[in-house]
Amino acid sequence: MEKLQLPPKPEKSLFKKIRAIIITILVIALYVWTFKNIDIDWGRAIERSIDNFHRVIPKLFSPDWAAAGKVGLAMLETVFIAFAGSLMAAILAIPLSFLAAKNMMGGKAVSTVGKWILSAIRAFPDLILAILFVVAVGPNAFAGVLAIAIGSTGMLGKMFSEIIESIDMEVVQAMEANGANKIQILFYGVLPQITPEFLSYAIYRFEVDIRASSILGIVGAGGIGTMIIFASSNRNWNEMGMILLAIVIVVTIIDFASAKIRRKIV
Repeated sequence: MEKLQLPPKPEKSLFKKIRAIIITILVIALYVWTFKNIDIDWGRAIERSIDNFHRVIPKLFSPDWAAAGKVGLAMLETVFIAFAGSLMAAILAIPLSFLAAKNMMGGKAVSTVGKWILSAIRAFPDLILAILFVVAVGPNAFAGVLAIAIGSTGMLGKMFSEIIESIDMEVVQAMEANGANKIQILFYGVLPQITPEFLSYAIYRFEVDIRASSILGIVGAGGIGTMIIFASSNRNWNEMGMILLAIVIVVTIIDFASAKIRRKIV
């Protein structure tokens, strides 16, 4: 039997080769310029890094078990902040996602406005939102909940709108042809198609928010981040090791649990 010969790979044009070389040179030049203009004493930085490695790392791997109780309570508060913020975000994202979906609002102008709103919300990092809400409502867990809620609304709204735009519109058109009103179309034609993916993305966002809420306490927005600040300020690396261990355990458990739930939903 004759062996099947694969067609030869198309050769890159001279223009593409030159373009690739120029881009590579520019990227290398940018890195060289960046490191050259950063005012860093590399010898001192390396020396301090080695010193910190020998002094701090062993303590991080020797967690202070006496602090397990208060670390557990702070981690529980962090989970509550993430859950409350994710739930608020999922609720707020639903109307915004319908506003941003091209196939729902009947006009490109309206959907463009919806997309702009979601883009504006996504422009603010969680830490910036946390700082703003700490100023507005005080240094407490509620500021963290609001920061997570607003920060996650932009991302969930974008994901939800893409899900809505990908639904089978023939179902909607068939219901319209049979005289169904807007409410009936929404509950029997649209929601059954989008609900599983909405739930899947909301659960996934909760995973992300667990990690985000772990650091919001750094700016006074509650959770275990507050303990991180105090432990690092006091150079209490054994307690820091306990905090990191708690974060790793909780995040791992939630990742496995949410992955199983999402597999059953979708």
